[in-house]
Amino acid sequence: MAEIKCVGVVGAGQMGSGIAQLAATNGLDVWIMDADRDALSRATASISSSLNRFVSKGEVGDDAMRRLRLTSNLQDLRSADIIVEAILESEDIKKKLFKDLDGIAKSSAILASNTSSISITRLASATQRPSQVIGMHFMNPPPIMKLVEIIRGADTSEETFIATKALAERFGKTTVCSQDYAGFIVNRILMPMINEAFHTLYTGVATKEDIDSGMKHGTNQPMGPLELADLIGLDVCLSIMKVLHQGLGDSKYAPCPLLVQYVDAGRLGRKRGMGVYDYRKKPVTPSPRL
Repeated sequence: MAEIKCVGVVGAGQMGSGIAQLAATNGLDVWIMDADRDALSRATASISSSLNRFVSKGEVGDDAMRRLRLTSNLQDLRSADIIVEAILESEDIKKKLFKDLDGIAKSSAILASNTSSISITRLASATQRPSQVIGMHFMNPPPIMKLVEIIRGADTSEETFIATKALAERFGKTTVCSQDYAGFIVNRILMPMINEAFHTLYTGVATKEDIDSGMKHGTNQPMGPLELADLIGLDVCLSIMKVLHQGLGDSKYAPCPLLVQYVDAGRLGRKRGMGVYDYRKKPVTPSPRL
């Protein structure tokens, strides 16, 4: 397996742009691919702004942007030594992408998924290189959060695992390794907690503010579970709960009806301005004259 010098990232959203930023600031050439050119423009602005903050603090050099290249053509990723997929959390969409990447990427390239819950073994089955398919789950936001969860599929080789782990450590990350079971480590534990917080709200045990305050101050968490759900995206939380429920076959993983209702209503969290909490700017009411 060749030394990793060039990284391809598919998906220019918050996760993809963050992964690309990490690779560029650690001396690697990077291709960011997204079919949506507006998404590429937003990613460029986001990465540039983030890098400027790090540069001003003296934490990174100022040459990272020169290592970034943008494309809407998947074929441009053929030079990458590893391609990290960071697209919509849908197994069907990811499997199609992996099949396409398998036909484009050089034979030595690793195909990695940033999925938070979908089976790596099933994604690998869409390719002719299952030994070179692996999960590389970054936490949000990737430049800040210290953890990368590495997931080995049924056929992931030791060589692929070692190369992926070394890359994450080059990024300055702490790594944990999970076998390929629904939810892996982090979301297997985190999402049922978030789901239970929704049940607590749904059944009227407490207000959303008291639920979050209780968990923050009672268990020393930096953010309450409902606040965290809004940050992650309620649609993502629901998707992961469905994967856990289906993959583990236990009713305790059934999504809370309130979580389902919020997603059906389009209340997806911070990214939509409304989730458990309302993030929209409210008009300022003028003070009455005395």
